[in-house]
Amino acid sequence: MNSFSIADCTTVDAALSQLKDDAVVKAGGVDLLDRMKDGIEQPTRLVNIRNVAELRGIRETDQGMTLGPLTTLAEISDYAHIREHYQILADACGHAATPHIRNMATVGGNLLQRVQCWYYRSADFQCFRHGKDLCFAFEGLNQYHAIMEYGTCPSVAPSSAAVALLGLGATVELTSAKRGKRTLGIRELYIVPDANPTKFTVIEPDELITAILVPKPAPGTRSAYQKYGEKESFDWAIADAGVVLEMEGDICKRAVITMGAASPVVRRSAQAEAALAGKPINEETARAAGKLAVEGATPLSMNAYKLDLFPVAVYRTVLLAAGKMNRDPSAAG
Repeated sequence: MNSFSIADCTTVDAALSQLKDDAVVKAGGVDLLDRMKDGIEQPTRLVNIRNVAELRGIRETDQGMTLGPLTTLAEISDYAHIREHYQILADACGHAATPHIRNMATVGGNLLQRVQCWYYRSADFQCFRHGKDLCFAFEGLNQYHAIMEYGTCPSVAPSSAAVALLGLGATVELTSAKRGKRTLGIRELYIVPDANPTKFTVIEPDELITAILVPKPAPGTRSAYQKYGEKESFDWAIADAGVVLEMEGDICKRAVITMGAASPVVRRSAQAEAALAGKPINEETARAAGKLAVEGATPLSMNAYKLDLFPVAVYRTVLLAAGKMNRDPSAAG
């Protein structure tokens, strides 16, 4: 690991004033320190925002809920109001990583973590994400990679919180000392690799995430998130699904179905959502939604199993959200 300086900040203004000369923000530091130890990122200056109190906490409002980006995954998962009204978010945060990491990792950091592709994570390989002209994943070990919406890079979206927040229609507030505040949807936060393979989000070097805004769910809303991995506890997702259902009696008025580990950027499945809208939630409609969620998928040489796994993940999470199935004991976490 290279030598670096660090600036400890206790206010947003102080942190924004330090975002210059290629400084890198550190919050919980879980993913950043991994990248530094792996030799794929060597910042000369860190801006520590861990002690900025105004970026922490959960605030309920008439419009919904505001999350401070430094709120930990454990705090979100354990918060009673979230468990009651935003179950998908409690599920996603409560089944990420391990308990000790959830007590340190922040929701903002979870949104901004980099892909877990082992070719990207090793300084020994060329990678489009590092500005090179080669991707080893296409012909190499690609069992954990994308089956949908990939071009130059088949890595998969790593953030479980993004899967949940996309389903809830959340937005992210970004703040710059020079340009003030702007607000983006979760999907708009991320850059598709084909557009710019070396940049993961639209956040500018002088910007911070200062709030995550989650709208109030419509009456009758139910939701859930489940992930599947090779281990049943702390593993990264090889398939995951988030489901939000607006119910009127037994009929689904509106559905949102999101997936992370299917594509480089967290995605919604319009086809799967349409299969549920205006219909009762039952085995037949849930299975139809699961099949449609992978329509058009093009697996790589070692990950065709995802064509079977994702439909099951979506189907079971639809039924879980509707209260017609218990949490799948084979789901990770």
